[in-house]
Amino acid sequence: MVGSDGRAHALAHVLGRSADVVVTPGNPGIAGSTESPPEDLDGDLFVIGPEGPLVEGLADRLRSRGKRVYGPGADGARLEGSKAWMKELVAEAGVPTARYGVFEEAAPARAFLRSLDGPWVVKTDGLAGGKGVLVTDSLVEAEDDVKAKLGGVSFGDAGRKVVIEEGLVGTELSLLAVCDGRRAVPLAPARDYKRLGDGDLGPNTGGMGAYSPVPEASERLLGEVMDRFVEPTLWTLRRRGIDYRGTLYAGLMLTADGPRLLEYNVRFGDPEAQVVLPRLTADLSDVLAGAADGHLSTEATFDAGAALTVVCASEGYPTDPHVGERIDGLRDVAELDGVTVYHAGVALDHDGRLVTAGGRVLALTGQAPTLAEARARAYGAVGRVSWSGMQHRTDIGGDIGGDIGGDIGAQRAVCLEAALEAAEAAARLAWENDREERRR
Repeated sequence: MVGSDGRAHALAHVLGRSADVVVTPGNPGIAGSTESPPEDLDGDLFVIGPEGPLVEGLADRLRSRGKRVYGPGADGARLEGSKAWMKELVAEAGVPTARYGVFEEAAPARAFLRSLDGPWVVKTDGLAGGKGVLVTDSLVEAEDDVKAKLGGVSFGDAGRKVVIEEGLVGTELSLLAVCDGRRAVPLAPARDYKRLGDGDLGPNTGGMGAYSPVPEASERLLGEVMDRFVEPTLWTLRRRGIDYRGTLYAGLMLTADGPRLLEYNVRFGDPEAQVVLPRLTADLSDVLAGAADGHLSTEATFDAGAALTVVCASEGYPTDPHVGERIDGLRDVAELDGVTVYHAGVALDHDGRLVTAGGRVLALTGQAPTLAEARARAYGAVGRVSWSGMQHRTDIGGDIGGDIGGDIGAQRAVCLEAALEAAEAAARLAWENDREERRR
């Protein structure tokens, strides 16, 4: 397992149900961590967690040495490595997404911003650790952000090209699919929270919490997402000569006009992995090995319960996290039923105690038969952990208004189902005509 964050810990934890797992570089909170580079290790399966090594071609290097690898090569990883390239590919695939423009100069970028009604979305073209996106209702703020990014002030070279999009209104949904180059299998849907503060206020982060399942994500909706988003994307990649074996993460906005693509990522989401993977009842190592071999045969099955995770972050996150603070309460959390701690930004001090070493430090996941119980378990664990300056959201899962299947969730599901039917009736006939060609 390649990685060192909460996602890597979740993957290692679930893979560890049926396999011996070594994690590189890992961290002091993840059992089996080693500082040996992946090229120096041997194993039956290599799983690459973060986007950076994928974009840099680690999967290609390992495959060239005869290793079995789960994770796309550098060609497929461009889906996340360049948002402009991703937008071009999904346009070719006919995937529903927001109106957009790509710019390297400020003047045309400002003109495009002013042609939109708002809200406005400004993204770095390159990788920015999940923090290169501005969503704002202020045209002035959007223009200032474009200037800072194109000038290299905000994100260096990653921001010298920007993608500007019209803002979409609705609720977000994350769907991760395991791909073997030709076939894709969906995992359980999740919803994450990108903003730092309660009520979706503050700056965008890498993610402050998540839950799974999502009430309005019916089987019909998931089928539409696979048919209109994931499958045509995988088919278009293959048509371009790209053998995509890895995770295709679709970040979606469920609008009144139906689902729209916000972004693709080329790896498991963080913190979505911390709520989706623990619910898996299939053998994860079999699923990922089949994808790596190009022959997916194991279906991804999940328990009927719920999982919710709350991310605890350092003071100053996401711009300037304070590090070196001692973490208290982990022994108390270890005694709680239905709670798992996933370690991310942690290190050991000179006394051998865990201290903060990054922005997002811990993800505390509660599992239970219902979302309400899972939420109570997660926040019960949060209340036992502390360090100087610790921050977290208090409203993860609060938008559901109670248990999975409750009145609010049901009402949302009915409204979204109606919107889907109205928005997609005209598109379905043309889509079915294309589908047979993709199958061939």
